[in-house]
Amino acid sequence: MSKISKNNIFYKLYLYYNLYIRHKALKLRSTYSQHQEDLFINDYFKDTNNGFYLDVGCYHPIKYSNTALLNNRGWQGINIDMNQTSIDLFNILRKKDKNICAAISNENKEAIQYLDHAFSPINTLVKKFSDMTSKTISFNNHSEKKIFIHKFSQIVQAQELKINQIDFLNIDAEAHDFEVLEGIDISFYKVKLICIEMFDSQNQINEVKFKDYLIKYNYHLIKIIGPNGFFEFRS
Repeated sequence: MSKISKNNIFYKLYLYYNLYIRHKALKLRSTYSQHQEDLFINDYFKDTNNGFYLDVGCYHPIKYSNTALLNNRGWQGINIDMNQTSIDLFNILRKKDKNICAAISNENKEAIQYLDHAFSPINTLVKKFSDMTSKTISFNNHSEKKIFIHKFSQIVQAQELKINQIDFLNIDAEAHDFEVLEGIDISFYKVKLICIEMFDSQNQINEVKFKDYLIKYNYHLIKIIGPNGFFEFRS
């Protein structure tokens, strides 16, 4: 059932099953993240109420979510994923958020999307990553689809978004994370804390690449949890 197609007459019903039966959306829990990253995030922002997050590669409003705990506390934000099924799930569970189906990158152009399936966490824009995960994780031949990728600023303009500040930026883009980071003007949005998955196309953590880029904007690595680096802004 996890590979049910959007064209299936039971697709919408399965979305509700996925959220409320399979993932028990009504049950509050102490952590939602894959590696309990949200415990660190929640503690970091323990004194910030009604904050704002941007979650790029949001995937699922509960499973592996680094923003679910914040949302439970009353935070709101923008959730972006290139998979429409992910956005359909967010539209059901996070109606107060702005949920956008788009692919974020460091330029505006046509690209290839590599799809495992509609409910998969390893859909990607990176062919090497797709080939690797196809053989080692999904054991499934990934399909290809042409899509357009955009800088975040273009999405802001197209969606007429009004953003004063982003307290927390979460990026999990399956080996396309660095390009997503480059496509967001982190100085303009005065992001306080960034959590970014530091995998490269070979599924190896490339910490130095992210540190060298972010230090130019006064962001310092303060913690690593699993494959994720946490970078704090220091003026």
